[in-house]
Amino acid sequence: MTAWTLDDIPWAQFDARKVDVETLKLIKWASLVERNGDDYATYLCNVFHDDPDFQVIVREWAREEVQHGQAFRRWAELADPTFDFDAAFQCFVDGYRLPLEATTSVRGSRAGELVARCIVETGTSSLYTAIKESSDEPVLKEICRKIASDELRHYKLFYTAMKRHLDAERPSRWRRLKVAATRMIESEDDELAYAYHAANHRDEAYQRQRCIRAVARRTYRLYRPHHVDRVVSMVFKAIGLAPQGLLQRAAAWLMWRLIAARSRSLTRAAA
Repeated sequence: MTAWTLDDIPWAQFDARKVDVETLKLIKWASLVERNGDDYATYLCNVFHDDPDFQVIVREWAREEVQHGQAFRRWAELADPTFDFDAAFQCFVDGYRLPLEATTSVRGSRAGELVARCIVETGTSSLYTAIKESSDEPVLKEICRKIASDELRHYKLFYTAMKRHLDAERPSRWRRLKVAATRMIESEDDELAYAYHAANHRDEAYQRQRCIRAVARRTYRLYRPHHVDRVVSMVFKAIGLAPQGLLQRAAAWLMWRLIAARSRSLTRAAA
């Protein structure tokens, strides 16, 4: 799949003067979440236990996700030599575990599982694009460019697999919308909150709401209307709605207003 490796990143161009400390906290967080791709592969291979061809795709996807985590790790260690990734990752996996024993999707169906995966890839692609466009640090910009491109390709892989299962299962558009909305709400769940805790505050007691707000404040501030427009378009496509049109534009406008308001509220609260 991917044509790049860690050796393709221009590490020698790293410029410590252009590191944003708020973005650094996000990259530490993202390094743990992305590195956990192996567990997601185990879960997905369990769910699709009788589909060896898809399992091959999942394992390659996981390899790329782990590489994303490794790239973010290396950049974070350049930006902050005190960052102990191994200790942070151990804290993360000790405190949060995926349902690796599951043999059926927690989304209720295989089609639902793939809708959820499309939503995740939509979120990561948009976030890393936003980080790339907001950062002045050249190495981080290149890492995020490559990873965002990978995540968009991953969306297409899961979308293609989803269409096959939609033909077999025929879930209603309402059901797909419900799965998508649930997965978007889970952007403020324990997995991401605990990853932030492990990456940035593992020597302190875990405070779920504090970590949820910290992630939201640092991500929402990066988004611009064109990022949100793309997110809504990709979500609409995954749930079977026209990715362009009046409804999509209205939904993108509303989502942008909500994100901007949430960002302002979180910024005021942290001041």
